[in-house]
Amino acid sequence: MPERIVRVVIVDDHSIFRSGLRADVDATIEVVGEAADVAAAVSTIADAQPDVVLLDVHLPGAEEGVTGGEAVLREALSIAGETRFLALSVSDAAEDVVRVIRAGARGYITKGASGAEVTRAVHAVAGGDAVFSPRLAGFVLDAFGAVAGETAVATDELDRLSSREQEVMRLIARGHSYKEIAAALFLSVKTVESHVSSVLRKLQLSSRHELTAWVNARRLL
Repeated sequence: MPERIVRVVIVDDHSIFRSGLRADVDATIEVVGEAADVAAAVSTIADAQPDVVLLDVHLPGAEEGVTGGEAVLREALSIAGETRFLALSVSDAAEDVVRVIRAGARGYITKGASGAEVTRAVHAVAGGDAVFSPRLAGFVLDAFGAVAGETAVATDELDRLSSREQEVMRLIARGHSYKEIAAALFLSVKTVESHVSSVLRKLQLSSRHELTAWVNARRLL
């Protein structure tokens, strides 16, 4: 029985690499979009709703202190439905591996992988597995350990919030406006604003942007 077709978006700022990768994967991979920077990636992913995104870690268009891959994950995870993200990078630095996993990637392979290896990794990630290049195993174990530790910390922090505040927090992190949240929860806009202020104060954050990043980093959506 032939493997199912997996719909893929390739995000990389080098057109030659994108072309080469498109030609190198086998016929079970259908490339439904490409992008070269953060903004184009988020737009393409939203439009195409692919099964898997092959995502470079370092892309133009990210704010200072955030890698392009992280920026795409933060913006696209809430709008991408069932899409899964597989980092594909020339970098094998521990910091890059850890950061992109924490941001929500399901795997990380290096650009030294062959077309057949990329194809297998895409199918594995599409099927719900996590896939990593063998030499990155140590970094991955460290990263998941860090995520587990953060989850425990996040649980303690969430205990400070009421159930209503947690509802509002998640809707804010998904990009909804105060008016939309008020309508969804049958509250006044002023009450929503009050809840957001309380959440920010209790979590010691200063803006909606920081709150969204906090929620995404802890995979609370």
